[in-house]
Amino acid sequence: MKKILVTGGLGFIGSHTVVELQNAGYKAVIIDNLYNTKMDVLDNIVSITGVQPEYHCIDLRDKKVVQDFFKKNSLDGVIHFAASKAVGESVEKPLLYYENNISTLVYLLQEMKRQKLSNFIFSSSCTVYGQAEELPITENAPVKPAESPYGNTKQIGEEIIKETCNADGLKAIALRYFNPIGAHKSAKIGELPLGIPQNLIPFITQTAAGIRKELSVFGDDYATPDGTAIRDYIHVVDLAKAHITALERLLDNRNKKDFEVFNIGTGKGSSVLEVIDAFEKVSNTKLHYKIVGRREGDITAAYADTALANDELGWKHEKTLEEALLSAWKWQLKQ
Repeated sequence: MKKILVTGGLGFIGSHTVVELQNAGYKAVIIDNLYNTKMDVLDNIVSITGVQPEYHCIDLRDKKVVQDFFKKNSLDGVIHFAASKAVGESVEKPLLYYENNISTLVYLLQEMKRQKLSNFIFSSSCTVYGQAEELPITENAPVKPAESPYGNTKQIGEEIIKETCNADGLKAIALRYFNPIGAHKSAKIGELPLGIPQNLIPFITQTAAGIRKELSVFGDDYATPDGTAIRDYIHVVDLAKAHITALERLLDNRNKKDFEVFNIGTGKGSSVLEVIDAFEKVSNTKLHYKIVGRREGDITAAYADTALANDELGWKHEKTLEEALLSAWKWQLKQ
């Protein structure tokens, strides 16, 4: 049984990926410092899969602790999620983002080099494209100057990984996510940010549930059909499965280059107002929302060209926007 380290494995995407890893017959080892999640997630992973993953409460910013962990553990691959992830917060706290997202990546790669461990999956983001000139966005689209420190950490992270692949024999795949939403069909794991949500869907579900007074729609003056920003929303379970597909590509030596990049999205863009409308229909709930000013760091539109992931990686999304929104709502109702 191959042993895979999942950093940030109790987070939103990490927890769903641990479930898919265990369902596929891998042994998952989780590192998470519980900065933006709770220990209950571990119990819920066990409840879903019937398997207890190994768990270590480690802050990856502590280089000595990271070194000690790798000395004591033999691994077959690493899936790296652990990072700060909110665009708005990154504008307010850039140093936190550079420390949390860059130094931790360096420490991991240093230890992988020492252990001669070469299979690395990186949690990247479509933010590396900025506002792309052409839609849908292909992997060949230029990486533009970042609109936020968060986006910049993903760009820098990819550069660090690519250069490490060139120098040290690392094999890596960066998955550039578009907008992950939804929850596991069991409604036992999902997106539950601590504090005020930074992402659209948990803010929608919390507003519908009466936790938030109203939803703020940031800007209605974008150059889009209804004036609101357009994003590519992908079900988190589909996204989690993409990590297993990418990992197996590396483990089976099917990668074409030492560093590869794939867009992971649906290929369809939905505006904020379209998402609100779809949610109201699947939940049979009327949302209170108001239009407010644009948010710093946000772009007009982004949705993926998924041909490379479909044809070369061998992955396709399966779930619809409506299925994702309904799963997020069922998850919210269980909280």
